[in-house]
Amino acid sequence: MQIAVAATPEVAIPTLELILSSGHQLSAVITQPDRPAGRGLSLKESAVATWAAANKVSVHKPESQDELALIAGRFDLIVTIGYGMIIRQEILDLPKFGFINLHFSLLPRWRGAAPVQRAIESGDEVTGVTVFKLDKGMDTGPIFRQVSAEIKSDSTSASLLKELAVLGAPIVLETISAIAQGENPKTQPAAGATRAEKLTKDEGRIDWSLPADVIYRKIRAFFPNPGSWTTFRGSVIRIERANVADSTEGKPGDITVVEKALIVTCGQGSLKVIELKAAGKSTMAASAWLNGAQPKPGEGFQ
Repeated sequence: MQIAVAATPEVAIPTLELILSSGHQLSAVITQPDRPAGRGLSLKESAVATWAAANKVSVHKPESQDELALIAGRFDLIVTIGYGMIIRQEILDLPKFGFINLHFSLLPRWRGAAPVQRAIESGDEVTGVTVFKLDKGMDTGPIFRQVSAEIKSDSTSASLLKELAVLGAPIVLETISAIAQGENPKTQPAAGATRAEKLTKDEGRIDWSLPADVIYRKIRAFFPNPGSWTTFRGSVIRIERANVADSTEGKPGDITVVEKALIVTCGQGSLKVIELKAAGKSTMAASAWLNGAQPKPGEGFQ
C-alpha cells in the first residue's frame, strides 16, 4: 500500500516514525508551504518537512487544493494529522482507500481545530484519540478506532498533545492494517457533538472576576498558544504556570505577597502564580518578577 502522510505540526512525528519503521511503505509527506517566522520573518519549513528531509522521505508542499489534487491520486491512502486545510470531497475520493485522520479527542466531542485546548478549558477528565475516515464535514466521518486517556489535574495543552501523539501512533498503524484487510468504519454518532473552535489571542486575556479554578483551567488550556495574559502598569504579563490557592482577600486582580509567593485574588478563591513572562523578558519565576516590580499595596493585574 502506497501511504502518504499529510501533516504539519510536530505532533505528527510519532506516527511518521512508527509508519516508517513498520514495514508499510511511507511514500511521501505532504505539508504546508514554508511560512515566514521569527523576528526576521524568514521562511521556515514545518516540523514535518524537517523530519521528512532528515529521513529521506519525499516532501510535497502544495500551495492550493488544486495542487493537492494533482498529488493525492498517486497514493492508496493518505493519513492526515493537523494538516491545516479542509480538503474538498473530490480530493478525498482520489486515493484508493481515501483519507483517514488522527484526531485528538473522543469524537463526536470536540470536533474542530482545538480539541485538546477546549477539553482542558472545559474541565473534562477524559479525552483520547480517534482515527476516522475524512468526509466533507468538520470531523464528522465514520470511525475506525478510538482510545481514551486521562486528563491529569496539571495537564497543559502542550503536555497533553505530546501524550496523545504517542498514544495515537499505534492506533493509526492498527487502522492501516484493518483497512488493508477490508474493514469498514462505523458511522459516527451525532449525539454529544461539540465544537472546538480555534483559539484567539483575545480569549487569552484573564478575567480575574472568574473563579480561580476556571482561570487555572484556561491557563493550562492556552499554554503555550495563544497564552494567558493580563496587564500590570499598562504592560502585558503572560501567566504561564499557576496553582489554585485558598486566599480570597481583596478584589479580583489584587496582588498579595504571601511568604514571597505571588497570590492573585479571583472572583472565587485565588491563584498562586508560579511562572510568568513580562513583555520583552524571558519566562521567570513569579518571585523574581516580584523582586523587580515591587507592587505597591492596592496594585493588581488588570
